[in-house]
Formats: sequence, structure tokens, C-alpha cells
Amino acid sequence: MSKSADRIAVVGAGAWGTALANVIARSGGAVTLFARDAAAAGVMAAVRESRRLPGVPIDQRVAIAALTERRPEGDAILIAVPAQALRSAVSGLAGAIAAGTPVVACAKGIERTTRRFMTEIIAECLPEAVPAILSGPSFAVDVARGLPTAVTLAAADEAVAQMLTRSLGSAAFRPYHSTDVRGVEIGGAAKNVLAIAAGIVAGRKLGASAVAALTTRGFAELMRFGRAYGAQPETLTGLSGLGDLILTCTSPQSRNFSLGLALGQGHDLTPSLPSPASGGGKGGGGHLAEGAFTAAVLVDMARARAVEMPIAAAVAAVLDGALAIDAAIEALLTRPLRAEGWQP
Repeated sequence: MSKSADRIAVVGAGAWGTALANVIARSGGAVTLFARDAAAAGVMAAVRESRRLPGVPIDQRVAIAALTERRPEGDAILIAVPAQALRSAVSGLAGAIAAGTPVVACAKGIERTTRRFMTEIIAECLPEAVPAILSGPSFAVDVARGLPTAVTLAAADEAVAQMLTRSLGSAAFRPYHSTDVRGVEIGGAAKNVLAIAAGIVAGRKLGASAVAALTTRGFAELMRFGRAYGAQPETLTGLSGLGDLILTCTSPQSRNFSLGLALGQGHDLTPSLPSPASGGGKGGGGHLAEGAFTAAVLVDMARARAVEMPIAAAVAAVLDGALAIDAAIEALLTRPLRAEGWQP
């Protein structure tokens, strides 16, 4: 195992991919950012900016290329596309990467049509690769600008996880390594759904106390789900679990919180929401909060293992049009009173 990944490819030139490319350039690594086609790559190379991050310059050390013109290659490959588009992105790499290359999912979600976690998709589509996951409390604009950020990077092989954290880490971007791949994936996926609930509460102007209570009880749901699916408790109480939940449940910068906020304020977002049968839509959810796609599958997976997640279930019902927001809030408020440490 190499001590570092000196050449890294980032697939996906949206806000997150651009931010990660800047991180790698600042850490001293050679990085190529791959846009979807030659036209998009040409514009980005000319203006040194992503339209998803207006006003944030792309580091001059970042090379920009088009997926239509060359295949990504390097000592590691970061896949910075939405969760519902991950399968398409990694399938395009089949047969093009060297055996043993770490392929790092940088999305937070569960594939809606298959109930697969991100690293499971990588393993299915690229059996020669080494799957890994990057997640944690991070807004792309903060990372791109070089503001202090800490995240978790997990791989089943601890040596791989350590190598990747050394390759990506810098004074401002601090990845902590882990072998609890599933725990990191669950934290990122579940917090998106819970952040929508927090946004709804804020949009209904129920007060900061209500948002705090919902976030806390939502974390209990996350812990129950994580335990049922094999996550380690210390992962869920760390950066990729509790840390990310705090960030996304308290800031309008979060697309999931903002979606909930708009719903709580009474805006009709039906045309832009995924239908219950859709596999992603809108190019895999590139313009939509990931939690809108994850909610239903998260609740289905919880029910499959008898995990009670009333807040997540309420979000899924609201998004699917099966329950009005006020009815969902009333149902949560009238649940039986129990001891705080009660577990189903």
C-alpha cells in the first residue's frame, strides 16, 4: 500500500467536486476534476469557476478534463455526484481503473431503487476497486474557500483509510479515518431526512426549542437505525453522524433543511419532488436535496428490521403527499410519553 495517493481524480464538477479538487490541490496532490462533457470542462477551465460555486475560484493547480474525452485515472478516484447518480458514474469506470484503486463515494444517501449503500454500489459495479466513503459536517462553499472543516473517511481496510486521509488532509481540511464504513454511510443518509423535518419545524415557526427537541429525538432514531444495520455507536456520535446532523438541522445552507423550510412555509414543491416510484429523476437528483430521495427507502429499511423512526416516517409521508404537514406534526406531538432512554 502506497503511503499516499499522489494523483487523484475527482468525478463530478459540481459544488462538492470542485470543493474537493481545491482541497487536494492545497494539500499538494496532483488533481484532475472531471466535468460531464467538453463544453462544461471548457467553460470551467476558461473562467476557473464552477457555476455551482459562483464567486469561488478553482485553484490554478486543478486540471480540468471532460469525461467524454478521457477516462479518470489516478492513485485514488473520488466520485462527487449525487447518490442517485452514483451507479451511472461508477459504471462508466468499469474496466478503466487498476485493481486495488480506492474509489471514494462522496455522496450521502441510499439508492432509492435498490436500497444499496454507496460503497455497495461501488463494489457491485467495480469489483476490482477498493470502496471507501467520505462524509461529515461540510458545506461545499466552506471547503472550497479553505475554511476549517473536519470529516470522516472510512474504508474496510484501515491502511487504505489512513492513506486517503494523509492524501486529502491539510491544516483546514481534517479527515479522520475509520473502518466503520456502514456507520459513516448511515449517518450521512439519515441526517438528510431528519434535516428536512427540522426545516419544516422552522418553517412552521414552532421555535428553536422545538427544533432542538426534534434534532435530539431524530438522533435517537438515527442511533436505532444504525444499531440495527451494524454501525458502531462511536461513529454515529462522531463527525459523520451527530456532527453532520447538527450542521444540517440548523442552517439554511443545507439543501435538506431549506427544502423542509419551504415546505413548512407552505410552498407547493410537488412538481420538484421525486415520485414514490421514481429512481431519481432530474438527472439523479442533482438539483434536489438528497433526503427527498432517501426518506422513503430509509423508512422501508427501518420497518424491515422493526426500527421505529416516527420523524423519518413523517417526512416520507409528507414528501409522498400521504400526510399533510400539520397532521404530521400533530401525530408526533401526541405520541405516548415514555422514559427518555426507551428503546423499541
